[in-house]
Amino acid sequence: MLFNSFQFLVFFPLVTLLYYLLPHKFRLALLLVASCYFYIFFKPIYILILFSTIVVDYLVGIYLEKLSGKRRRLLLLLSIVANIGALASFKYWNFLNDALTNICGVIQLENPIPYLDILLPIGLSFHTFQALSYTFEVYRGKQKAEKHLGIYALYVMFYPQLVAGPIERPQNMIHQFYEKHSFDYQLFAEGLKRMLWGFFKKIVVADNLSRIVNLYFDNPEQHTGSMLLVSTLFFAFQIYCDFSGYSDIAIGSAQCMGFKLMRNFNLPYFSKSISEFWSRWHISLSTWFKDYLYIPLGGNRVSKNRWILNILTVFIISGLWHGANITFIIWGLSHGILIIAESYFKKLKVTAHIPNFFKILVTFLFIMFAWIFFRATSLMNAVTILKKIFFIDLIDMIKAYSEIASFGNLKFAIICGIVTLFALTDKLISRLLNKEYQLAYFTNLALFSSMLVAIILFGFYGDTKFIYFQF
Repeated sequence: MLFNSFQFLVFFPLVTLLYYLLPHKFRLALLLVASCYFYIFFKPIYILILFSTIVVDYLVGIYLEKLSGKRRRLLLLLSIVANIGALASFKYWNFLNDALTNICGVIQLENPIPYLDILLPIGLSFHTFQALSYTFEVYRGKQKAEKHLGIYALYVMFYPQLVAGPIERPQNMIHQFYEKHSFDYQLFAEGLKRMLWGFFKKIVVADNLSRIVNLYFDNPEQHTGSMLLVSTLFFAFQIYCDFSGYSDIAIGSAQCMGFKLMRNFNLPYFSKSISEFWSRWHISLSTWFKDYLYIPLGGNRVSKNRWILNILTVFIISGLWHGANITFIIWGLSHGILIIAESYFKKLKVTAHIPNFFKILVTFLFIMFAWIFFRATSLMNAVTILKKIFFIDLIDMIKAYSEIASFGNLKFAIICGIVTLFALTDKLISRLLNKEYQLAYFTNLALFSSMLVAIILFGFYGDTKFIYFQF
């Protein structure tokens, strides 16, 4: 089920109302049934994959506490193989098969392995990583194995975060399912406001921008460098509003029932470096890679060359996590290379006296151009876009104006206005929602009422999935 669907407008208030009306002992069953219903809206058969990995990890967790030595490591390996195996089969099979086909072609052999004509289960990467978090934490002794199968299943399947995070740790979530949540008006109102801001970012900003971004990125050879540059800027805002909008709706809907999910975005485009960006963007994933991959590889407690290898390994895998395509690998690798370069310049104290505004601008530009590889449909398209952007001239800009006219001057102006308004208010509203600022009651009411009006008047109500659903 999509958050930005009319079905969710019925589903959310009904589930939340029943949650508070039912006795505490029945709430677990309600949330499990609701989460299953939420998931099977996409493709019912895929819930069997979810069930099978839940049972495997539940049993692994119990036996990890009972066993020791080599047998514990084998159990951990079983959990990793079960989860990563399912992910690899659906997400990377054809990608790896393509590579094998190319190798076979070089040595003039035919690849006998068939391609799989299957859709990727929605949110598979997210609940795979969440399930692995549980296994790793039990193995390390930082989390007790959960004996209640229903509680563990809900930890993996909790509907607000099921298909696109935040990727929660068991220490933060499991105990919350045992707690009795009484209705709290203040908490409920804050949850609704966060959801409203999430819907504004998704329906008003991201979905309106997507129409322009799709038009230019899907056929870059037919368009001017000026409009491709504008589209690249628009995609930076689209992906941020799309994904952080999902996170806000997820956090807000959970908050309405008394649950607290982790903050997943913290004004990432105000970062003064790429490394700071990754401490602010998709925080649940970046901390997952840090704790379960970067640190076990040795982190920064190794030689310089080994540290460089660790950084590149983490970011290449991060790119692959996002998609089985060379463009995602290049996107991840570019961020890794920039972090290594930053470390070098920091040691030379090159950036010490540069104004923060300039640091933020340069960091944003690096991130924006890296997004080209993330969004481009192929490596060739990415190269075409970059070539056109870096060879813009006066004739190109004149042609760009005619492209805007064909799209609709008024429509384009409204979209630019929406993006500008969002850029100016994002920091304020983010701090309001996180209680860093306080406004007078009527000012607060006017602000969020205006947001609701903007959603009704300017929202795009097509069948638009969230970008990160494909991951």
